[in-house]
Amino acid sequence: MLGRRQEINLQLTQLLDSALLIFCLWLAHFLRSTVLSGIWPELVEIPPMEKLYWVMAVVGPFTPLVLEARGFYSNLYHKTPAQSLRQLAEALVIMGMIVGTFVVFLKWEVPSRSVVIFAVAMAGTALLIRESVQRHRLRQQISSGAGRECVLLAGLEADIQRFLDMLPPEQLASIEVADRIDITTRPISDLVKAMHQYSAVRVIFAAQHVHFSKIEEAVQACETEGVEAWIAADFFQTAIARPTFDVLGGRLMLVFHSTPQISWALWFKEIVDRVGAAVLLVLSLPLWLIAIIGIRFSSPGPVFFRQERSGRYGKPFKMWKFRTMSLDAEERRAELEAVNEMDGPVFKVTRDPRIFAFGRWLRRMSIDELPQLLNVLRGEMSLVGPRPLPVYEIEKIEKHAQRRRLSVKPGLTCLWQVTGRNGIRNFEEWVALDLQYIDNWSLWLDLKILLRTLPAVLRGAGAS
Repeated sequence: MLGRRQEINLQLTQLLDSALLIFCLWLAHFLRSTVLSGIWPELVEIPPMEKLYWVMAVVGPFTPLVLEARGFYSNLYHKTPAQSLRQLAEALVIMGMIVGTFVVFLKWEVPSRSVVIFAVAMAGTALLIRESVQRHRLRQQISSGAGRECVLLAGLEADIQRFLDMLPPEQLASIEVADRIDITTRPISDLVKAMHQYSAVRVIFAAQHVHFSKIEEAVQACETEGVEAWIAADFFQTAIARPTFDVLGGRLMLVFHSTPQISWALWFKEIVDRVGAAVLLVLSLPLWLIAIIGIRFSSPGPVFFRQERSGRYGKPFKMWKFRTMSLDAEERRAELEAVNEMDGPVFKVTRDPRIFAFGRWLRRMSIDELPQLLNVLRGEMSLVGPRPLPVYEIEKIEKHAQRRRLSVKPGLTCLWQVTGRNGIRNFEEWVALDLQYIDNWSLWLDLKILLRTLPAVLRGAGAS
């Protein structure tokens, strides 16, 4: 199958890249410990190769996965060297942070900085050369037409042409269209004859506007002939949702999803959330102590504030914060509705009189949000995601499209958080940023938001 072949080719390429990375680490150590030391005996002796084994175990298998996430293996035919270099640099930065995490928290040592520099330079060059060779071979294959599979296209003529127009060059180069059969005007027997005449490997149905009964008859003919039938699943037009396939009760299901689907990246995000929350919790303990003491001396009452917020799919959960308002804050809210600065169901007042002085400082430094690390550890929240709103505010949302922000876990920080919270007064703009995050989610986007969060917190940007 074309898709399966591409998947296998990708996996083989990733295995090759993994081997290249490990070889470059070994070669870098060999050059530094043997060649350069032989030329300059006064160089400091570095530890043996065994000290690099853990780096190889991390860099070898995980770098290709990060490269894939950054799009390094995609759109090979049209991609420019500048794009490849940018994607490679982004992946190396991420891997550097992963290795750095092992060094800082597990105290694993990297034996020599010069070995790392040599390895990064050689590995980057090797990956770019490998990609350049692969791109050259792909372009040769497209120009020569070698290795193509004979296929038939069936469906409405307009749908067939639209299907061909949307195929990328590298996929179009993999097939040879022997015939185009309009099954709305020609009998299925013509399709069968074409299978015999051209020895077709498969029939691809571009049947967006063809009745299902006609498609079923044509697929049954393919089944009888032992020829693969591929159906383009674009017969439903959606603006946002992306179609995928799954199996339920042994039946093939066409699934339309408008949120990030289950993947290794999402699984890794869950791990990062739990581990990151645990690490941040330990590192922030001095701030917890300052907050507890300050609240005790500033305002009588409990240190923590718990409120029912809407989580993923609207499921309520108790969100924790350090208390920054007077005990009668909820009762006094009604009298402040007239000065609400937000347009929409949410409530926000810049100089809220219910906030006591120390609480205002906690908010400005975002220290009041630290207890939400407990919610992240419990799996109710994520480090990055749309901010959770109170249940009573969610119930006021009138536009159904705005509820799509509930389709992912709420987070400690988000695009709205790092763009200056008080600069946005319109709830629709706020939701637009949340939906922009959902539609473009990636681990890299999460990382960029996290990196932008710390400077925003230190500046007190948008906090009140």
